Amino acid sequence: MIPGKPLRLGIVGGLGALAGADLLHRIVETTPVRSEGDHRELVFEQKPLREPVIPMMESYNPVHRKLHVFDTLSRMEREGCDAALLPCFITHCFLQELEDELDLILISMTDAIGDAIDALAEKPSKIGVLTTPFVRNSGLFERLFGQDVAVVYPSEKMELAVMNAIYGPNSFKSGNKGPDILVPIEQALADLAAQGAEVFVPGLSEMPLLFDLLSFPEGMIAINTATLYARHALKVSDVERRRRFKVGVVGGVGPAATVDFMAKLVGATPVSRDQDHIKILVEQNPQIPDRTENLIHDGTDPTIALYSTCKKLERGGADVIAIPCNTAHAYVNWMQRHLNIPIVSILSTTTEYIAQKLPEARRVGILATNGTIHSGLYQNALEEVGLEAVIPDGPFQAKVMESIYGPQGVKAGYTDGLCKEQIMQAFVHLIEKGAETIILGCTELPLIVADGPDCLGVVPVDPTDALARRCVRLGS
Repeated sequence: MIPGKPLRLGIVGGLGALAGADLLHRIVETTPVRSEGDHRELVFEQKPLREPVIPMMESYNPVHRKLHVFDTLSRMEREGCDAALLPCFITHCFLQELEDELDLILISMTDAIGDAIDALAEKPSKIGVLTTPFVRNSGLFERLFGQDVAVVYPSEKMELAVMNAIYGPNSFKSGNKGPDILVPIEQALADLAAQGAEVFVPGLSEMPLLFDLLSFPEGMIAINTATLYARHALKVSDVERRRRFKVGVVGGVGPAATVDFMAKLVGATPVSRDQDHIKILVEQNPQIPDRTENLIHDGTDPTIALYSTCKKLERGGADVIAIPCNTAHAYVNWMQRHLNIPIVSILSTTTEYIAQKLPEARRVGILATNGTIHSGLYQNALEEVGLEAVIPDGPFQAKVMESIYGPQGVKAGYTDGLCKEQIMQAFVHLIEKGAETIILGCTELPLIVADGPDCLGVVPVDPTDALARRCVRLGS
């Protein structure tokens, strides 16, 4: 959303159709304007919802409504809506479930009602509500008004009469506004008043359309929820994002390293239940051309494939992008200029880890692909923080490449045997050259090097683990 620009509002119609159209009218009518250009930009979708069991039934289950509303909101999100209104009390019973999965801001009708109750000169001790059995059983209004206010409903018989007046044959939803519709509602209102209700809140989004035709008990304050909702929506000019943090992962570079990164991301997250974990969106694209082949041998440029994958993650709602491939970071600066979310650098996270955890180490060995070595990715990153890079001599660099790409290398599915022997030889070689710690600068290498400093002689630094921990910190 552009700062200072009014929100583009979506209205989900069809939940009831009358209530959606009524809310659209009230927003247009309520908007303070001097010219047509002052009106809000609105996207109204009236797609009828067809459910096997209607809301007036005790056996009603809203699963079809949930999916219908989610699909509608997803379309509005793609059409550039900043926020949406849902003139449906049933939907407000699962509003949080929708908010957790959408970037779109959902403007709460219950917030508008709560503000109106708080603004009353005297806070009521009892509030009467007419609503569906599902909403009544959900405790929506009890949660809204709190323990200090008693919520009262009509008798079971009167509730059923009201449901038939709204949902039944020849009902208000069918266009009937006659006495057979108004009388059962007025009797239910009288029942609420007899129970001591000082305020009436319609928990049916169509009911405000009948307010001019109804006779309310003397002294009862009737809350017009539709007008309140319209005014509340117009007051909302800026909103903070409330969706859960999501990490987008460029997968397939290579596939085993992607799985390893995800496992480390899960393992680094402090949780007490499944729902505490960070959301992860993975675009597993093993067809991204080999980065080292491009950097060293003029192979196919992977930039477009990498960028396309990043854009899919961006469109999928990721807050940050993680690329568990060291060599791919040779292309990051070019791509970042065209992305709206940051790529978390595996290079800076690794050098920061060394500076924080191994402050005595000044000479840092690098085990990586030819592409990473020749591009100077880690050499430059280490130099920026005042550390000296140590790289393998030619024959040992060849062993590193063989351990990664060879027929018995890690990319072929091996983590022991020849590939491990070759890496250990390169490891010892770097120590003999003065390395005080060694970066496992290919994301497959941690799959081979699982030993600690007691066995290896120096501390191995796992960039995949450092990247995972940085992502966890960003999401906390």
